[in-house]
Amino acid sequence: MRQAGIGDLAIRVFQQNIEKVASGQSAYIRESDILPLTDIPQYEGGTTSPGAHSADSTPAITRTAVIKLNGGLGTSMGLHKAKSLLHVTPERTFLDLIVAQVLAVREAHDVSLPLLFMNSFHTENDTTEYLERFDSLRLDDLPLSFLQNRVPKLLRSDLSPVEHPNPDLEWCPPGHGDLYTALPESGLLSALLDRGFRYAIVSNSDNLGAFPDPDLAQWFADSGAPFAMEVCRREANDRKGGHLALRAADGQLILRELAQTSPEDLDRFQDIDRHSYFNTNTLWLDLEALAVELDRRGGYLGLPVIRNAKTVDPTDRTSAEVYQLETGMGTAIEIFDGAVAIEVERSRFLPVKTTNDLLLIRSDVYEVADTGIITRNVSEAPTIHLDPEHFAHIDQFETRAQHVPSLIEASSLTVTGEYTFPEGLVIRGDATLP
Repeated sequence: MRQAGIGDLAIRVFQQNIEKVASGQSAYIRESDILPLTDIPQYEGGTTSPGAHSADSTPAITRTAVIKLNGGLGTSMGLHKAKSLLHVTPERTFLDLIVAQVLAVREAHDVSLPLLFMNSFHTENDTTEYLERFDSLRLDDLPLSFLQNRVPKLLRSDLSPVEHPNPDLEWCPPGHGDLYTALPESGLLSALLDRGFRYAIVSNSDNLGAFPDPDLAQWFADSGAPFAMEVCRREANDRKGGHLALRAADGQLILRELAQTSPEDLDRFQDIDRHSYFNTNTLWLDLEALAVELDRRGGYLGLPVIRNAKTVDPTDRTSAEVYQLETGMGTAIEIFDGAVAIEVERSRFLPVKTTNDLLLIRSDVYEVADTGIITRNVSEAPTIHLDPEHFAHIDQFETRAQHVPSLIEASSLTVTGEYTFPEGLVIRGDATLP
């Protein structure tokens, strides 16, 4: 790792994660050790317009920074560049809309609002090159990005680093929990604090619902909490998403992911009535509290380690069996005393993980404003399932979905085979095509 230019703090964190796994510590959070979370305060302030805000919201937003997790390549959709360069609409990419949201809040509230992207080694060049077109985006000497670390894949047999003829396959990202290592190690945590920025909203770059709402910023500042997580009510499509619960031993909020669930607890994990709130992966951080906690713990928060069992070459099931050690940034909710969660409207959770999501967000179910803010035109979005054989990759999708159907009256849409949407198609109720 040192030869590859990885910093000392990232190396120490990785070593401690290995020791945690080697000690035999269970990777599971047992159902018997947690209690369902039954009541979370609902966020009732704010609007979907960055120009409308409560009278006292400006002070908090003046001390807030925006951090976007931007390390993904979108390989599941056949992309080989930063996923945020994918067009959400025919004219605008994720990056265009993220920048528009930030610039709109800056203008509406006369604030600085730094925008920082946590890129991977794969997305740094693509992203920074694209951002050069926005002349007014950079603030003073603050960079627009910092690099996520990378760590070796480990043989499952003895936790030693795997070797492969393609050296790139020997490495993996350490999960977005690396934020708490990369941010201080890059010097940006100190730089933001030195410039008077106290808070940060952190979210995935493919979740365009998580714009920097000034009213939410004020709510977080007024709460006095060191850490807050935006959550939504789980629906049928959210059964596999990480959920919040209470640790039975002390009542502490914790996050349990699917990879931390034992097979015998899987039914309870997927019970959306029992575990009702899922993590949107949008967090609000008190940067001062984060700096204090990192200093107290020697730079290592001790987040739960997720062991993702893979093969070193994901395209070759016969290649060496490895672990990819990852941490999730949301699991820090159990680290900070006084951490809270807030239930937000579904409009703040609009991830685009597949072409199913892309079809939906391009349809009349959603409306994209000039400010980059996306609003939903129906109370509940329809369920979309496009045949993965013919729609999963973006080139297939663009060929067959040049004309996006009207979905505003649809409940669900299933498409099988090599279907191409005709111009002017309107879907109502539950539909299967062809």
